[in-house]
Amino acid sequence: MQPTENNNLSYPIRKYQAPNVITPEHIQSYIADIALAPLHLKKVVAGLSPAQLDTPYRPGGWTVRQVVHHVPDSHINAYVRFKFTLTEEEPTIKPYNEKLWAETYDVQVTPIETSLTLLEALHHRWVLLLQSLSAKEIKRNYRHPELGIVSLEWAIGSYAWHGKHHVAHITSLRKRMGWM
Repeated sequence: MQPTENNNLSYPIRKYQAPNVITPEHIQSYIADIALAPLHLKKVVAGLSPAQLDTPYRPGGWTVRQVVHHVPDSHINAYVRFKFTLTEEEPTIKPYNEKLWAETYDVQVTPIETSLTLLEALHHRWVLLLQSLSAKEIKRNYRHPELGIVSLEWAIGSYAWHGKHHVAHITSLRKRMGWM
């Protein structure tokens, strides 16, 4: 089936697809992606005007501003999930409504620099935690009410993809709008 234009705009780097076997090399690559995500997001929004920040990355999608605030919101939740998973036996995590989080007042009025700084600090801690994981710890699981059992190794890859996914949304918009 041929993807529609809207699907390309929704998933410019396709949906996350974990390899059948996640190797230590995959994990190291994922951790490197997570480490670089704050810098990549900061670079892709550099120089955008307030009007550009308030432009949806696709019809019916979030604005660039909402995307920038969403990434640390999502990754804060991920970091907490990882901490629970490392300190409890297969915890059930609490999902959040990312659509509603993207519409809260703070997203509208907080400068994007605040979320970029938050993401940088969060990823610094998160990467240190990820680099410390033993082979046994990386196999630990949490229970997601919507996704079922999720391993940390799968989640590391998913969040590495997530950062690149949203950078690609903004990069794609910049290209389409001639903002490069």
